[in-house]
Amino acid sequence: MTRYLLWFAHELVDFRYPEILSITSMFNISIKFIEKPSSQKPYWIVELPDEESARKIASRSISLKSCIELWARAKTGLQLHENLKQSLKNFQGKWLVPVKWKELDISDSHICPFILLEGMEEKSFKIEVETFCKHFSMSEKIEKIEAFNYLPLQGPVKLKNPDVTLSYIEFYGTDPNNPPDLPYDLFFGRWVAEGQRDLIQQYSLKKRKFIGNTSMDAQLSFLMVNQAQVTPGHLVLDPFVGSGSVLVAAAHFGGHVWGSDIDYMMLHARTRPTRVGHKTRSKDESIRSNMTQYGVQSQYLDVVVSDFSLPLWRDHMQFDAIITDPPYGVREPTEKIGIDRENYTLSEEHLINHIPSKVDYGLPHMYGDLMTFAAKHLHKSHRFVCWYPVIRDEYDESMLPSHPCLKLVANSEQILTKLTARRLLTYEKISEGIPNVPVDLDNVISNFRNKYFAAGEMTRRQKKEKQSDEINSNTETNIKPQNVT
Repeated sequence: MTRYLLWFAHELVDFRYPEILSITSMFNISIKFIEKPSSQKPYWIVELPDEESARKIASRSISLKSCIELWARAKTGLQLHENLKQSLKNFQGKWLVPVKWKELDISDSHICPFILLEGMEEKSFKIEVETFCKHFSMSEKIEKIEAFNYLPLQGPVKLKNPDVTLSYIEFYGTDPNNPPDLPYDLFFGRWVAEGQRDLIQQYSLKKRKFIGNTSMDAQLSFLMVNQAQVTPGHLVLDPFVGSGSVLVAAAHFGGHVWGSDIDYMMLHARTRPTRVGHKTRSKDESIRSNMTQYGVQSQYLDVVVSDFSLPLWRDHMQFDAIITDPPYGVREPTEKIGIDRENYTLSEEHLINHIPSKVDYGLPHMYGDLMTFAAKHLHKSHRFVCWYPVIRDEYDESMLPSHPCLKLVANSEQILTKLTARRLLTYEKISEGIPNVPVDLDNVISNFRNKYFAAGEMTRRQKKEKQSDEINSNTETNIKPQNVT
C-alpha cells in the first residue's frame, strides 16, 4: 500500500465521502484511511494498492482536485525537510539509488545519500507551491521552492507539461478572513493525477444549448452519476428527465441514456426561454442537441412523453441505473394524468383533440412509485439515485422512503435555504424478489410545497416584526421628557 494525499475542492463537503466510496467500490479498490475524514479539512491521507488505483479514482471524481503521492508531512517547515530527506529511502529502485558517502565526496550529513536512477537525470520537472486560505507572492513562492535544492533533481526545469511534477502544500485552516501566521499542516509529494473538476466548466449550463428553469448544474449531475456507478455500456433511465442534465453526465461516462417526462412542452423545447433577454427558443433546441453539442449523441437513445404513475415499460425491462430529480411542487408542479370529477366521460367527437387533464401527484405517492419501479426494473446490485426535499428542522432519517428490496447506502445534504434542504439518496437493489408489501410511506413528507412557502412567509413576517420592534424601541428611547408644571 502506498500513501497518497487526496486534495478536494472545499465545497459540497457532505458529498465527498459517498462519492469516493462509490468510485472505489465501482473499481473494486481497497482504500485505507490514515486519518478519519473531516469536513473541516480539504484533504484526506489514505493508502491505496498502487498508482493505477489512484488514477482510476481521479478519472471519475468531481470533488477531487488532485492526487499526490505523499513523500513527507509535518507541522513545521524544518521538520518537513527532515522528514522528506528520510522518506527518500522509500523510493530506492523507483526514483533513486543509494550510494556511499565517499562516492559523493560530501561532508554535510543533512544531504541525502541518493542519486537518480540512470535516465532519470534527463526527465524534466517542476515544483508547485499551493497554499490554502493564505496568499503568497510569486517571489515568496520561489523562495519556498529553493528550500528544496537538496533534492537530486538534475533534469531541466519545465513549467508546462514536465515529466515529473512535485507539489508543496501549506494548509492554513478554512477561514480565509483570519488565517494563522504559520500553517497547521505541510505536505510534499509527487503529483499523480488531477480530478475531473474541468467537467464543471466544460458542461456548464451557461454554455449549454438547451436548458430549463430546473436544469441540474453540471457538478451535481456528475455527483449523481458517480453515486449510480455508471460505466460504459450501462443502460440509464431518468423518469423525470426535464432538460436532460443527468443524461448528459451519464453519457459522458459511457452510459446509454433514456428519459421520460410528463411535460410535453419541455421535451419539445416549447417552454418559455430560461435565459435572460431571450424571448423565443431557437428551433434546434432539444435534449438531442445537447448530446450533439458534447459529442455523445451515440449514447442517446431517446426521451418519451409519459406519466410516470402509469405503467410504460414491459415487466422484464431492466436498467443498470435509475437517476432522477423529481419535482417537489415549488418551481415545477407535481402532476399526473387524472381528473377530480366523478363519472367523467368523453364523447368520440372530442376524443381526437383531447388533452388529458392533470391532478396533483403527491410526494408520498410519487416516491412510492419510484421505489416500486426501481425494485422491479433495476438489475440486482445496481443503484437508484434521487433527490428528496426536507424541512431541515423537521428532518429525521425515519422519514426517508424505504423498500424491502432496496438498501440505502448514501445520504448527502445540499442546503437550499436556512429552512430547507434536499438530500441525495442512493439505494442499492439487494433482492430480486418483489415482496407483496407496500412501500413504507408513513413518514414521507406530504406537503413540502406548503411548508416551504409557509416557512418563507414566517421568516419575512418575523423580520418585519423585528424591524417594527426596533423602530418602536428607538422611538421610545428618543422621546424627551416633558416639563411638568
